[in-house]
Amino acid sequence: MKRFFEVFSIGAGILLLGTALVATAFAQTTTFKADLKGASEVPPTTSQGVGNLSATYDTASKKLTWRGSVSGLSGNATAAHFHGPADPGKNAGVLVPAMGVSSGTLTDEQAKAFMAGQIYFNVHTAANPNGEVRGQVVKGQ
Repeated sequence: MKRFFEVFSIGAGILLLGTALVATAFAQTTTFKADLKGASEVPPTTSQGVGNLSATYDTASKKLTWRGSVSGLSGNATAAHFHGPADPGKNAGVLVPAMGVSSGTLTDEQAKAFMAGQIYFNVHTAANPNGEVRGQVVKGQ
């Protein structure tokens, strides 16, 4: 009887490991990017600021990680956010705060909006409290 239990336990362990490997095989990583400029804000700003953003989304963990840089802003950044869902040229509420953090976990609805290209990223300053530079977040190449 003990022998059957040992064999069953080993077989169950292999089955669970196989299931985990299959689930991992179906996990997907998607990259995103955005080019930030004042002309992309709605309404556009006259800012000479520019920037870029790159992000990666892991479907298994639902984790979004990002990094970016800006230069030429009118002053220090006061906030940075992912906004959406919104089509290009439209404004939307804050979806994911990004100031001082470099990752977050997305809900299924948020992930769907990212995949559909309905998210933009912008950086706010004191001179431009509604956003100084902005870029539509699109799938990377």
